[in-house]
Amino acid sequence: MAIALDNLRVGRNYLLINQGEVRKLQIIDRLSGDNFKVKDLDTLEYYTIFELLQWGKGKDYDLDEIR
Repeated sequence: MAIALDNLRVGRNYLLINQGEVRKLQIIDRLSGDNFKVKDLDTLEYYTIFELLQWGKGKDYDLDEIR
């Protein structure tokens, strides 16, 4: 079961699966509402959650915390 975007916490790591892409993310900052600045832990690039979800949520969408 996917975590809701408003339950994400700054400083924690998450696994995002969407549209066949798997990304390990760290939440860096809350920008506004449900939008967050995130760091991809594999490529070390920075994105926003809105950029990652701009094409919608696929059938395989899942968002879980990495412990």
